[in-house]
Amino acid sequence: MKPSPRYALLWLLPLGFLALFYFYPLGSILALSFGRGEDGLAAPFLEALGSESIRRVLGFTVWQAALSTLLTLALGLPAAYLFARFEFRGRHLLRALTGVPFVLPTLVVAAAFSALLGPRGWVNLALMSLLGLDAPPIEFLNSFAAILTAHVFYNLTIVLRLVGDFWARLDPRLEGAARALGAGRWAAFRHVTLPLLAPAMLAAALLVFIFDFTSFGVVLVLGGPRFATLEVEIYTQTISLFNLPLAGALSSIQLAATLALTVAYTRLNARLSRPLALRPPENARRPLNTPRRRLLAGLTLGALAVLALAPLGALAARSLVRLEPDRGQRTAQTGLTLEFYRALASGERVSGFYDSPLGAIRTSLGYAAATVALSLALGGPAAWALARRPEARLSRILDPLLMLPLGTSAVTLGLGFIVALDIPPLDLRASPLLIPLAHTLVAFPFIVRSLTPALRSIQPKLRQAAAVLGASPWQAVRHIDLPLAARAGLVAAAFAFTISLGEFGATALVARPEFPTLPVMIYRFLSQPGGLNYGQAMALATLLMVVTTIGMLGIERLRIGEAGEF
Repeated sequence: MKPSPRYALLWLLPLGFLALFYFYPLGSILALSFGRGEDGLAAPFLEALGSESIRRVLGFTVWQAALSTLLTLALGLPAAYLFARFEFRGRHLLRALTGVPFVLPTLVVAAAFSALLGPRGWVNLALMSLLGLDAPPIEFLNSFAAILTAHVFYNLTIVLRLVGDFWARLDPRLEGAARALGAGRWAAFRHVTLPLLAPAMLAAALLVFIFDFTSFGVVLVLGGPRFATLEVEIYTQTISLFNLPLAGALSSIQLAATLALTVAYTRLNARLSRPLALRPPENARRPLNTPRRRLLAGLTLGALAVLALAPLGALAARSLVRLEPDRGQRTAQTGLTLEFYRALASGERVSGFYDSPLGAIRTSLGYAAATVALSLALGGPAAWALARRPEARLSRILDPLLMLPLGTSAVTLGLGFIVALDIPPLDLRASPLLIPLAHTLVAFPFIVRSLTPALRSIQPKLRQAAAVLGASPWQAVRHIDLPLAARAGLVAAAFAFTISLGEFGATALVARPEFPTLPVMIYRFLSQPGGLNYGQAMALATLLMVVTTIGMLGIERLRIGEAGEF
């Protein structure tokens, strides 16, 4: 069926934005990379595939992503069942808190784990004091365990939201009917619930794998120099070795793998967003009124608290405590202080900095507001087109393309901005607008993923009933679609705002020194010696965490039923 002009017009702005600020910069840097090769276009690919070290990097990238995904599912699926089928106090708060790590910058996550399990972290300090040790007994940083733990910490919310939300919308009477016909508990789950739940589980696994496959900051900061994923290798070949042909080949390999994974994910996600006439999730939830349920819930919530909340709590506590080593350098004297927050509030520029911490906060808030406006203006039409014509060939082609910025090397894309956007009227290298554009590229897929399920889940019979009653198509949109879309738009705006506040990878490459964002300022504090600088970094990271938490709580209150955001 040939698409209507109105449907094609919805794609005009989103595709124009991606063409100018994604495909054009990416194509420019890839053309520059391959253009520097001396032995033809295929030579960098042959070098990559023929290099034993590159093959090890590829193997490790797939291995750590697969293992991280399995661990995320192992913890996330019991938690998803708990959130979907039981009602308990603090459910919405805990669900919001598990989403905070997803939008925090890598530096903040690294600081949180360092505050908890680092050489001078709370756990090591307590063990050294309790056991009388001279050295930290736990060596967590720069280890494979740190990479896996951080990946689960980041991506647990994907399983909770994708699988848990879909599980909550499944009518428990289906499984009850199987039980009434003689099936046991596990047989009913295996033959009724699991087949219905399988698309959501596979979609969650694919999305988690994509984020782990393209992991950069976690591996670089927490894994240390012994470990390298494909993204880290692209960074090394580009920045350290300036081997642009090989970096371009690796970026192309990564992009092709990401595209294949996103095609599979979007196909599965479309099956999860179909209109469903099921019971409200609240009616399907039961209280935790038996000892067995309370025990299992306690174990699951305890694991969530240790993994998701302990690092964040350690970070906040570290911003309020000044550690001073004792004479034996074995333990540390601690004391509560607001010194770090007072230093931030002074508004003074720090030595070696172009702006004050308060200036960085104002800059980040301005960039976040611009990102929200741009993301909604671009993502809204795309989500509307995907929701109204999901079966159209154009929708099936473009849906996975919208997620490609998430799987593209931030190093490659940042260099592409510098290389491509240097000719008027697109000479934006010195423009503050470049940061919101880069942030919009990251937030744009989440905007589409947040809006599309809500728009697609609107029952078609509502529009048909409005038409029967004499409403025009525009009146049906205004009185039926827009009220639901407006609420989903607020959820999408909250996502875009928090993502912009925490974005670091692309910002670090293209930000102007006189306009640092919060993550860039945190990085500058961490790179400076001295306890005061470190404390201010912890204080800024805590403030960023608090604002992100408020945003995630707003998402929980505004979300439409159990519609997912991924």
